[in-house]
Amino acid sequence: MNIAVLIKQVPDSTEVKINPETGTLIRAGVPSILNPYDHYALEAALELKKKHNFKVTVLSMGPPQAKAVVQLALALGADEGVLLSDMAFAGSDTWATSYALAKGIKKLGKMDIIFAGMQAIDGDTAQTGPAVAQQLGIPQVTFCEHVEVDGRRILARKQIDGGHELLEARPPVLITMIMGKDWTPKHPSFPAVHAALKKPFHVWSAADVGAEAQYLGLKGSPTQVNKIYPPPQREKAAMFNGSGQQGAEKILELLRAEHFIG
Repeated sequence: MNIAVLIKQVPDSTEVKINPETGTLIRAGVPSILNPYDHYALEAALELKKKHNFKVTVLSMGPPQAKAVVQLALALGADEGVLLSDMAFAGSDTWATSYALAKGIKKLGKMDIIFAGMQAIDGDTAQTGPAVAQQLGIPQVTFCEHVEVDGRRILARKQIDGGHELLEARPPVLITMIMGKDWTPKHPSFPAVHAALKKPFHVWSAADVGAEAQYLGLKGSPTQVNKIYPPPQREKAAMFNGSGQQGAEKILELLRAEHFIG
């Protein structure tokens, strides 16, 4: 089987800056990392590669510096990397992004499984993976904890409220992954980083994947930011000690003082 993994370079969540005019993230000068959910999805794909000798290709979309996360994925064990990088992609919302990624996957050729993280930590929409499946016209299984392959059967453990369910799919299928409990991301060794430099790596433009400009960037994004502003700074919390009854009385006192109760 051939596996594609969608990965994204995201700003470190402690260093996020936003352009107030466009509502888009300012990435220049901000430390960036591989989106943790995508990192987990990549490791799930690499486990299947180890067991079944599948080919794993990573696909990302972003500015030139996003090459770093593709190289990281190659060092961790992926076989081939692709970066969609073009000013035409700048400012794309989740729908425009999914359109471009789907075009990239079509250029890669037949993919049996497409892995993606549940969401990116810089947006938390959880829309891009499912939207790629919609663009490709293939089934999807979301919020998965674990995936196994038995012949042509793809067995996914999906998290649901209060438990989980086991689903079976046939390729092609797109699967989004949540992060497992107590998961610690793997990091490549220095020899692996060096070896990754010899693996196939491609940078494709919008023209390379046949993406139409009208569906890309800010102009091609149906989501428009109306207003963006920092939340008001909260006052420091009131701290006090005492018994449970004293605590309840203090809370009631504060609620009355703020006129939440009479």
